[in-house]
Amino acid sequence: MARLHYTVIASLDGYVEDAEGTFDWAAPDEEVHAFVNDLERPVGTHLYGRRMYETMVFWESPPDLASQPAHVQDYAEIWQVADKIVYSKTLETATSARTRIERDFDPEVVRQLKATASHDLTVGGSELAAQAIEAGLVDEYHLLLVPVVVGGGKRALPDDVRVNLELLDERRFRNGTVYLRYDARK
Repeated sequence: MARLHYTVIASLDGYVEDAEGTFDWAAPDEEVHAFVNDLERPVGTHLYGRRMYETMVFWESPPDLASQPAHVQDYAEIWQVADKIVYSKTLETATSARTRIERDFDPEVVRQLKATASHDLTVGGSELAAQAIEAGLVDEYHLLLVPVVVGGGKRALPDDVRVNLELLDERRFRNGTVYLRYDARK
């Protein structure tokens, strides 16, 4: 059975975007980027909300990719070979290969996908992740906490949900980012 991971880069106070909707403070340096590449490498399918997909579709054909650093080229390849499911009521067509659009997030369909998938899945976008967390679908949490306090914005984790977690791994990066990996206790 495949596992569903929620991998998120967030501020120390738990936001993926600040109050103005920006997240430039979350851009990973080379060390963190290479680490995220290794986290994403075994993923077979990404589940995205529309806004996260519109951000991530950049990786379908980054400009001047051949002149980019190796870790950037590596991530583009990792992203391109994975399947993508985008949950959106408004998006008409996907602009990337290996992508399908679903109108509604159905927890039972995701449970079936987990049961039949040969590779792990990730959920991207805090709003979609909140739905998956509330449905008890997220098996692992991969939190990359950036050394910045933004004071408000879009939260990385939902309110009014309790999930008991077990710490599986941790790592500190030179730029002050901290990685925490948790298993959701069922």
